[in-house]
Amino acid sequence: MSPLKKTAVVTGASSGLGAVYADRLAARGYNLILVARRADRLTTLASKISAEHGAEVQVLAADLESEADLQNIEQILSTDSEISLLVNNAGLAKLRPLASSPLQDSTTQIGVNITALTRLTHALLPGMVARKEGAIINIASVLAVHSLATSSVYSGSKAYVLAFSRGLQAELANTGVKVQVVLPASTATEIWSEEVSGVPLSALREDTVMTAEDCVDAALTGFDMGELVTWPSVADAELWKTFDDARFTLFAATQVGTPAPRYRQS
Repeated sequence: MSPLKKTAVVTGASSGLGAVYADRLAARGYNLILVARRADRLTTLASKISAEHGAEVQVLAADLESEADLQNIEQILSTDSEISLLVNNAGLAKLRPLASSPLQDSTTQIGVNITALTRLTHALLPGMVARKEGAIINIASVLAVHSLATSSVYSGSKAYVLAFSRGLQAELANTGVKVQVVLPASTATEIWSEEVSGVPLSALREDTVMTAEDCVDAALTGFDMGELVTWPSVADAELWKTFDDARFTLFAATQVGTPAPRYRQS
């Protein structure tokens, strides 16, 4: 990844993984467009990054649940030819049983984790394909492949991010545009609080929690290695290969056109 003053867009950039991505990408030579709701934090981060790395940093205070804000970002993504990287990092987790959760908890997770991510990718992708270069990094979660009793909507939304990214990878083969999907496990970010997810960081086993810095550095190393799917905390890379091979084998087994014998009435 060696841009000649290209621009990277990072959503959810005011803290956590997004703030670390912003710092690391600026260190690699990118100018930045940082998107998040909290303008004060974005401004502070932008000043720090500009001073440390000499990057040009544009701040966009935006709520990805807002139609007007989304349209504004879409307009920028679809018209700025200097944008060569999009990090779809913004995400929301509400970890509670569905039956006892407000409907808004579900719709906001779907809106940020699925709808906004899809729309921003949609806005940027045609230009990247036309230029035959660019990259999109989508932040999913290990809960994309595992659901808890409290994570039905969150896991469903992150499963979408994984499947969406895999489909794009096949679609964009040989176009010069790369898509990486990253699946972090528990990471020390503000998502772990009573106010945000409903689960405080203190409720997690300390030895299972990765720092945001380690997670992003691992993900960017995976990006540099050409990985399409990156699991920052998984030491045995063969585990993913085995899982993915089994998925393909299962899919192939569906292509028969007749009910399985166990479902046929005698």
